[in-house]
Amino acid sequence: MSQMQDDRQAVAVQARAWFEENWDPDLTLGQWWDRVASSGWAFPTWPAEWYGRGLAPDLAAGVNAARRQVGALAPPGGIAQNLAGPTIIAHGTDEQKRRWLPGIVAGQIWCQLFSEPGAGSDLASLQTRAVRDGDEWVVNGQKVWTSGAHVAKYGILVARTDPNVPKHQGLTYFVIDMDQPGIEVRPIKEMTGRAIFNEVFFTDARVPAGNLVGEVGGGWGVALTTLANERTMLGAGSFASAGSSMSIGRHDLGARVGDLVHADGRADQSRSGAGDLVFQVLETYGGAGDPLVRQEVATIYTLLEIARFTDLRVRAAVEAGGRPGPEVSVGKLAASHLLRTMRDTLLRLCGMAATLWGDDAPLGGKVHEVGFSSYLISIGGGTDQIQRNIIGERVLGLPREPRADKDVPFRELEVGTRTGR
Repeated sequence: MSQMQDDRQAVAVQARAWFEENWDPDLTLGQWWDRVASSGWAFPTWPAEWYGRGLAPDLAAGVNAARRQVGALAPPGGIAQNLAGPTIIAHGTDEQKRRWLPGIVAGQIWCQLFSEPGAGSDLASLQTRAVRDGDEWVVNGQKVWTSGAHVAKYGILVARTDPNVPKHQGLTYFVIDMDQPGIEVRPIKEMTGRAIFNEVFFTDARVPAGNLVGEVGGGWGVALTTLANERTMLGAGSFASAGSSMSIGRHDLGARVGDLVHADGRADQSRSGAGDLVFQVLETYGGAGDPLVRQEVATIYTLLEIARFTDLRVRAAVEAGGRPGPEVSVGKLAASHLLRTMRDTLLRLCGMAATLWGDDAPLGGKVHEVGFSSYLISIGGGTDQIQRNIIGERVLGLPREPRADKDVPFRELEVGTRTGR
């Protein structure tokens, strides 16, 4: 056994021992999340002084498995924990970490205020403005496709603070309090019938100067850290196994934690692994003997293995303070390919049952969730086309697409239906 395998096994044994000693189903959700966060096992790759254990991603890979073996509930997981937390750790001041990280590890809900009607894949064309007013910044503009904005306490916001420089150079990154009169949130109903996405309108909303993350005009570099973590969260590795609980709704921190766990130890809020879902469909509807199905299942597992590898590479690079590399785009594309393959395979295996809806839908609707998600993942966090451009230019060395706006001040650009002025 290699030294790395020895170290990984040692971490897994240590983690399991902690969960066995500390898991108590009679705790409240708030008490459990506080206990696991204080131990460092909730976010083991975070620095030891900031609720983690400073572990490399490959060493931390077995922590979730150890937790599930014990039957303990997952730590909180969402935009706050997967995007905001790592970004604040990488770019925030110690004062900002002390102020925001305790709420994040305790299950606080945040949202990501990046995309706009005229700035999706071309995020640097965003038009939401922030203007300095004494010790505050005044924000005006609109964001769209903002998950969880209707329940979020804070939002991570990228706004334009200088229209007189090229578009990538005039952006600044803020943390904004969502509970204020200058912010209006309008839900967007999806084809699933849910409304977890929102439009967000800012009218003279206020942000304290101390909520600026990084430097004025340095928001693009900070946003890249967030985007790298987002693409990792949306990548195929996130579908490989249940990890942190992924929830948009508010948590009942007073609930008995044991009531939130299935008998097999998986948290109700955790996502079952993609492989588990494939096996459930095969067991329910058959098809394992079909050579075509077997080939497609093999493709699914190949994509999952690619995802696990790229996920470790990306997390290691970002947590080491490096700029996100093209691996994140490989993982994101793998997620799109994975979900399309799963959608087509699972729906075909379900046969006529795939036309059912509601309580009669295959596996209680899990199969349809895969179908709907196949569209979301190929768009959110940067479209498949954007990911292919990144891989082509940064990995294959193909010529970059012409960028006539590279050195042009933003105020001189035609952006959407308006100029950048």
